[in-house]
Amino acid sequence: MTTRLDRELSPAELEAFGQELDALRQRTLADLGEADARYIRRVRAAVRGCCWTGRALLMLGWFPPTWLLGTLLLGLGKILENMELGHNVMHGQYDWMNDPEFAGRQYEWDIVGPADFWRHTHNHVHHTYTNVLGMDDDVGYGVVRLFPEQRWKPFYRWQPLWVTIQALLFQYAVAIQHLRLDKLVKGRISKEEVKPLARRFGAKLARQWVKDYLAFPLLALLLGANALAVLTGNLVANLLRNLWTFLVIFCGHFTEKATVFAPEILEGETRGHWYLRQLRGSSNLSGGPLLHILTGNLSHQIEHHLFPDLPARRYAELAREVRLIARRYGQHYNCGTLWGQFATVLRRIWIYRLPATGTA
Repeated sequence: MTTRLDRELSPAELEAFGQELDALRQRTLADLGEADARYIRRVRAAVRGCCWTGRALLMLGWFPPTWLLGTLLLGLGKILENMELGHNVMHGQYDWMNDPEFAGRQYEWDIVGPADFWRHTHNHVHHTYTNVLGMDDDVGYGVVRLFPEQRWKPFYRWQPLWVTIQALLFQYAVAIQHLRLDKLVKGRISKEEVKPLARRFGAKLARQWVKDYLAFPLLALLLGANALAVLTGNLVANLLRNLWTFLVIFCGHFTEKATVFAPEILEGETRGHWYLRQLRGSSNLSGGPLLHILTGNLSHQIEHHLFPDLPARRYAELAREVRLIARRYGQHYNCGTLWGQFATVLRRIWIYRLPATGTA
């Protein structure tokens, strides 16, 4: 079930392919040190600086350019926290530092979804079963048909609308994903199994809403500032973060040359097979350092899927070697510009809304 032409590898080639990538991973692990620790601490400082400066500017109200600049800085801080700090720390990329603030299993991020939800649905399920139909819930997130191999359902006709709503509310979408409401509706799990998860989601949701939409606006009132300016600034900052996260994730997984797989591929899957599946199911974005930082280095989605527990700041240098390895083994290395890749995602969303473009 591929959507591009890659050379099929013999068992011996697959073993060698896996060994080369294992060796690359081990060399990088052995080289981790103070430069990596210093980098993530600087990211944390940048997040704090952007967020607090943005919130302070919002206290000055609508007066140009304070509201616009404050909102953009707060949005930037939330994007950096979500992408380059939270996501990467929760993968355990900095556990070797033995610093509780950067411990992958303890970090709690600034979105409505509890971190433990993400650690299961993303770190475990998605990264184990990447692009395997019926196993990886990230393929369309249950509401979007992006590949002809996905069985068509009538509600896919309106998926341009569903995906627009999903983009605007992306932090809620990835949180609700863990509740497995689809299984509840189908009777595969009980309400009693969902209730404790729903309570945890509700508690985190309440904390986030109180912080952004109650506490800071009330603080503005106490200080004699414009509470409405603060409220709307927080709302728009969260919206910017949602849209950017959606854009990066969809461009990393659902482009024209990304591949999905039948569950049978997991039977007897070796390390080499697993690496090959990550390579074929991922898409990179070309660009400069700013793009890479703002995406949490998920602009190197291929390298992230190959080495999720390596510090993401290393992906750019790893990409050069991974590209060469892929070329030696006759494999396509899927890389393109942000807007070029997103155009192919939009094309998939539009084309596969209809049953005539796939299996009904």
